[in-house]
Amino acid sequence: MARLNIIIKSVPVSLLAISCLVTNPSWAEEKGSGHPGTPESEMRYKGAPVPIDPGQAKETLSPKAPKLTPEEFARAKQIFFERCAGCHGVLRKGATGKPLTPDITLGKGTAYLKTFIGYGSPGGMPNFGTSGTLPDADVDLMARFLQHEPPMPPEFGMKEMKASWKVLVPPEKRPKKQMNKYNLENLFSVTLRDAGQVALIEGDSKEIVEVIDTGYAVHISRMSESGRYLFVIGRDAKINLIDLWMKHPASVAVIKVGMEARSVETSKFKGYEDKYAIAGSYWPPQFVIMDGDTLEPKKIVSTRGMTVDTQEYHPEPRVAAIVASHEHPEFIINVKETGKILMVNYENLDDLKITSIDAARYLHDGGWDSTRRYFMSAANKSNKIAVVDSKEDKLVKLVDVGKIPHPGRGANFVDPKFGPVWATSHLGDKTISLIGTDPVKHKENAWKVVRTLDGAGGGSLFIKTHPKSNNLWVDTTLNPDESNSQSIAVFDLKNLDKGFVKLPIAEWAKLGEGPKRVVQPEYNKAGDEVWFSVWSGAKQESAIVVVDDKTRKLKKVIKDKRLITPTGKFNVYNTMHDVY
Repeated sequence: MARLNIIIKSVPVSLLAISCLVTNPSWAEEKGSGHPGTPESEMRYKGAPVPIDPGQAKETLSPKAPKLTPEEFARAKQIFFERCAGCHGVLRKGATGKPLTPDITLGKGTAYLKTFIGYGSPGGMPNFGTSGTLPDADVDLMARFLQHEPPMPPEFGMKEMKASWKVLVPPEKRPKKQMNKYNLENLFSVTLRDAGQVALIEGDSKEIVEVIDTGYAVHISRMSESGRYLFVIGRDAKINLIDLWMKHPASVAVIKVGMEARSVETSKFKGYEDKYAIAGSYWPPQFVIMDGDTLEPKKIVSTRGMTVDTQEYHPEPRVAAIVASHEHPEFIINVKETGKILMVNYENLDDLKITSIDAARYLHDGGWDSTRRYFMSAANKSNKIAVVDSKEDKLVKLVDVGKIPHPGRGANFVDPKFGPVWATSHLGDKTISLIGTDPVKHKENAWKVVRTLDGAGGGSLFIKTHPKSNNLWVDTTLNPDESNSQSIAVFDLKNLDKGFVKLPIAEWAKLGEGPKRVVQPEYNKAGDEVWFSVWSGAKQESAIVVVDDKTRKLKKVIKDKRLITPTGKFNVYNTMHDVY
């Protein structure tokens, strides 16, 4: 049974759409969680519902398990996909939650499972029964359901992908030059999660220039090397290819690459610019390489395999982050449950060469160091950052950091004492870890935590700076204290020992009711503005707050009825050039 959130009334359901793990013993007595040992913020963050139609999952009744009617089985599938699969996996093999397969659950029995589901556990399992999240009848139903074989969602292969693939505007009918007057390099692609859209906001005018329909809960936006094409992928595994050169930027191709997904990227190595795109799926666990200008699927590769630690077979290792190498014609792929980083060479798709690097579980997000040679990847449940040399295609170091690192792409800057560093904040504690990244001029500091800063609190999702900035910005979006979740912490890079200053971003937005959580700082191209999403519910007013990076003063509040649950923001230039 899943380790999902107890839904707090004031928190938008869209917060559940991020799936990962938070844990922090110092929050164990946090009020409001209703579950000793597991903080409210952890429950809010974990166990997101999966966008898989339960009706498509094949049912397999186990003769030794308690009886279920067809109607009961259908309801149990729905509950499991909505509340459980995000942590325990679609196949119940375990992810951030423990395995719940019949070889385990049959031995426990219905009474034990009812107690576990109803009362939870200090290890992180929510108390679905005593919290009122599930009525007694559903607790009993799920205890019986978990003793049957997991329903198997259908696979999604080349036939299904091609059936979903549409080229809306063929390449030969697209503009030969930019047909609008927008400053495209300072354009922002903004995720409108609950609307199933992205908003294109011009950085100079601060005006929405287009709102484009996409898949459900877009996870990221990525730019082609040329800066012409914008790729967005939703949690429902739908990809939209958007042509920014059109008079009115719009989707020119779409495809669905699975049933649930998170990642998309394009080729950046010299000679392969814009040639290929790649997307990774949560279900089925696989990645697909596509043509960069049409999204035509070319090569599908499964990620099922053995884990790096126990070396046991895992049938559901989900694809997390993907980045494009600047050293070789390769994509670098994080496989979450197996803890492996794949270096996929795309020179010859018919003779695909993949270098598999053992890192640690569970791989999530990450980004480049300042030289764009070393990939810094968070293995969040292991509390480590894996450092991969993309030139040599090898693991350099597993660096111990704080609890549940969640860097986004991280932040690169020069520490006044230790030289070049890459920084990550954490979901599970208040610290910010600074890792030395210069093995040449600062060899003694390379690939170790050289400094640990105390931030405003745990529950951080993103950290950001810019080469032209003297500031380091850290959000605490999922912190249970509103004074933290509605603010931003900012450090002076020239005086890190001074500590942070807290800025009341949500207060500056002057919104009405709603959680008003501040998320994901993003710079403009010039590096003199920082944009923050103030994220409320789908039926509540949200906004984007623009802050002057030098003065740290409010510069602009962007409000529009179309800004429905804005979250991630991706500046075209910074995304193209991996500026962070």
